[in-house]
Amino acid sequence: MTAHGASREALGAARDQFDALTDQASSDPAQLAGELAAVTALLHREVSLRRVLTDPAQAADAKADLAARLFGGQVGGDTVDLLSGMVRSRWSQSRDLVDALEELADTADLAAAQRSGTLDDVEDELFRFGRIVSADAGLRAALSERNAPAAAKGELLHRLLDGRADAVTERLVIRLVTHPRGRSLEAGLEALSALAAERRNRMVAVVTSAVPLSDTQKQRLAQGLSKLYGRQIRLHLDVDPEVLGGIRVQVGDEVINGSIADRIEEATRRMAA
Repeated sequence: MTAHGASREALGAARDQFDALTDQASSDPAQLAGELAAVTALLHREVSLRRVLTDPAQAADAKADLAARLFGGQVGGDTVDLLSGMVRSRWSQSRDLVDALEELADTADLAAAQRSGTLDDVEDELFRFGRIVSADAGLRAALSERNAPAAAKGELLHRLLDGRADAVTERLVIRLVTHPRGRSLEAGLEALSALAAERRNRMVAVVTSAVPLSDTQKQRLAQGLSKLYGRQIRLHLDVDPEVLGGIRVQVGDEVINGSIADRIEEATRRMAA
């Protein structure tokens, strides 16, 4: 989520509260994810309600009390506490609250994967699923068809992913496809991959090479990029024979083209300078 103005500060506070909550051993990130997703879906549908909960003219405590009355008994105490804190904050527009809740729902599922030791698998599976969708126009059309029932899309994804992907991956993809909220499938998958990387305070580098990289090349490339960007870099690897003898690396919006050796040498020179 890209937040601006008051929403940026509100999102930062919500993330801090979320981290404090999920760092507790007694928390249940998977339950939190499901409940936050349900609240997200409700507030996406009920425009008037989300406007009331983000109305700057209303007292913060009054909005928090309203949220507690509406959702208390429907969701767990942790979700109510998180939501109450969020509606106390000031949001630039009402949609920003829903976007933030959606991000936290996805992050909660990723926190569940991290706790179970499967976060790396989930991150890789999201990337691979994105590549599969990009290469299969029929599948992409079926999953993106606006008039297709959400239940049918969910069932299709369940058949595709059940037993082949982590449960967290399946939940994230099904939620994205059945509740896209105006996002394209590709953009949603990219956002999920970025959240997974951020969960480990890492950036994602999408590396496309003409042939598979050796373990030594992957290690050198990851080390060079990590030093170059000042953060741990996770490589997402893809092979495209049309990248003749070279490599293409994309980190965020920045694209680096060139041979493996040339780029690593250049990164080393830049670090030395």
